[in-house]
Amino acid sequence: MIRMQIQLRKSQTLALRKMAAEQGVSIAELIRRALDQTLNARAPLSGRRHMERLRTRIGRFDPGIKDLAERHDHYLEEAFADDGDVR
Repeated sequence: MIRMQIQLRKSQTLALRKMAAEQGVSIAELIRRALDQTLNARAPLSGRRHMERLRTRIGRFDPGIKDLAERHDHYLEEAFADDGDVR
């Protein structure tokens, strides 16, 4: 591992100490996990991850939508946005 030095606000440090104690891990481990989550969220989706993401949205559409076949991309994008998933 590579050692890095960062500066945190006091409130961040206090919250991290509490969370680390609750989870029984180091502050460094919490930061690594948060960084991994952030980096993974921004990484291009693999084919498998993309299919898993799509499967979670299947069946969520109103059966009364008349133009679903033509505008499926639009409705899928809305479903992702509703979940806070902008990709």
